[in-house]
Formats: sequence, C-alpha cells, structure tokens
Amino acid sequence: MHTLTTRTSPRASGRAAVVVLTLLAAPCRAEPAAEGVAPDTIREWIAQLGADQFAQRESASRQLAAAGPVAVGALAEAARDADLEVASRAIDLLGGFLDPERSFGEGVDGSAAAVHAERVLEGLAEGPEGPVAQLATTALEFHQLGMHEAAQERLEALGAKFSDGSPFGGTRGGVVVIGSDWQGGAEDFRLLPRLRNLRRVHLHGVRIDPAMLAVIGRLRGLEQLQLYGTGAADDEIAALAARFPNAEIDVRKGGKLGVGGQRLIGPCQITQVVAGSAADRAGIQIGDVVLSMDGVAIRNFDGLTEFVGRHGPGDRIEVEIERAVAGQVPQRLTRTVTLDGWD
Repeated sequence: MHTLTTRTSPRASGRAAVVVLTLLAAPCRAEPAAEGVAPDTIREWIAQLGADQFAQRESASRQLAAAGPVAVGALAEAARDADLEVASRAIDLLGGFLDPERSFGEGVDGSAAAVHAERVLEGLAEGPEGPVAQLATTALEFHQLGMHEAAQERLEALGAKFSDGSPFGGTRGGVVVIGSDWQGGAEDFRLLPRLRNLRRVHLHGVRIDPAMLAVIGRLRGLEQLQLYGTGAADDEIAALAARFPNAEIDVRKGGKLGVGGQRLIGPCQITQVVAGSAADRAGIQIGDVVLSMDGVAIRNFDGLTEFVGRHGPGDRIEVEIERAVAGQVPQRLTRTVTLDGWD
C-alpha cells in the first residue's frame, strides 16, 4: 500500500494549489462506457494520470471514468500515490462514482461501485491528516449534501436521540445521544458525518471500536464529545483529542452516580439528585457537600466527576459528606454508593 509523503515533482507542485478548487468544480467527462477493460489497460491509464502532458492526464481521467466499477480498486491505490496530481485525480474520479444511479452500461451495477468508492474515500478521510485526507473529506461532503434528513431518520429509528443543544430553543448546534436504546452497528455509525451542524456527540454505554472513533474524527466543528462506558482505549482517545484540540472530551469508565453540581466552583455541593439513582439510594441529598471519595479529597464537582469516571457500574465508593442542619453544627456523614451504568 502506498503512503503519501511530502515529496512532489516540480510538475505536480505547480498544480497543487488548484487541486482543491478543481475537485468539485469540474468533474471529468467520461468517454463512452468501456466494456471488459483489461487490468493492464487500467494500470496504464493510472500511470498516465501523472503524465507530463495535460492532454494525456485528461485522456486517462476520461478513460478511467468510463471504465466504471472495474477501475475502483486501482483508483483506491492511486489515491495514496506520493504524487499529489495522481492522488487528487484518483479521488476526483472516485467521487464521480458515488452516485448509485450513474449508468455504466447495461448489466453494470453502479450501486456496488458507489458503495466501494464511498468506503475508499472514508478510509482516506479517516487516515493521517494531510492533502489526501482533506480532498477525500471534501469529496464526501459534497456527495452527502442533502442527505441530512434521511440520515437523521435512520439514526432515530435505530435508537439515537436528537436535540438542538439549547434549553432556549436556539441554534447553538445539534446534539445526538446514543445510549442503551441503540440498535445499530458500525456501518450505521457512518451516517453521523451526514448530519448538518452536529456539534455534540454523547455516547453512553455503547461499546465502540477504532473504526467508529475514526468516523467521529471526520466530524466538522465538534465542540463536545462524551464517551461514557464505551471501552475506548486511552491511546485512541488521545488521537481523537489531537484532532479536536478545542473540543471538550469527557471520558468515563461507565459508572454513574446520578448527581449534579456547579463545575469548577468549590466546594463540591450537590445541586441535583436524580430520583432512583445510586446517589438517591445511598441517601445523598441536595445541599450535601462531598468532602472525599474513598479517602480522596474532592474539591469541586469536576473532581467528583473525574473520580466517578474512573469506576464502572457496580463499583462501590465510600462518600464522605457534610450536611447542614438548621441551628446545629453541620454533620459529617459517610455513605456507600453502588454505581449505576450509563444508559
């Protein structure tokens, strides 16, 4: 498998600046559909994508566009070529195959080519950051325009929940919550990048793999990501955090206490207790101040969240609290909580 390097030929470097602009503006016109094109011929056309003469490059692009599904595999390799001209032309051609209704002649399945091309472009977009990933992402975004409603309907049918993210009905950015009701799989997860204005993704109690994290890495404008009980590895989360340096990424092992409080402000006073939660069952009340957990001092609500986040469902934690009593000295109490799981 080829990998992209920063090396470009003098011929390619002069054209690199216009690659992004031409990718969507002028898709290549195909020659009449080719039938039974030999693999050697496909390879020759691929090689000509990097020819010195513009006419040769254009002719090769037209021939490959007409070749249809048989060319997708070779174009997938060409898209990783070290020559950015070859890579960009290959990505442009793959983008042209994304329409499942495109005709390649009688008896040729355009939908299969569309699925193959989309998977190739997704793999490129989810790969190392650079020109190839950017071009592949642009091709996918152009293809996915107008698919928002269908994607949201499908995700909702699979158990995802949506809101606009604002308690006042504003447009700060969409929120999707995928929890215990989720009935989809990794393939359905690939619908997320089709959602417009998606700013916050909350995954609660859903096991995810590196491929699903890679899909999240393709989202634009992500502001908040909650990973509660997902099983994601530390190195995978670190790589995702590097892609979104300005996003809030909240990772918890999966244990849920069921309380609310004011972040960053000390002391850690409880302002909300969810009915029936682990905290409620243990007798923790609104107004209680959490002093420590398992002997570790808790200075604010963020400290509580971080401590609980290192524990899973069913874990037991000794919580020391201070409770105000009218006309008396505040009481110090110890409560044992058995954590719930996120759903």
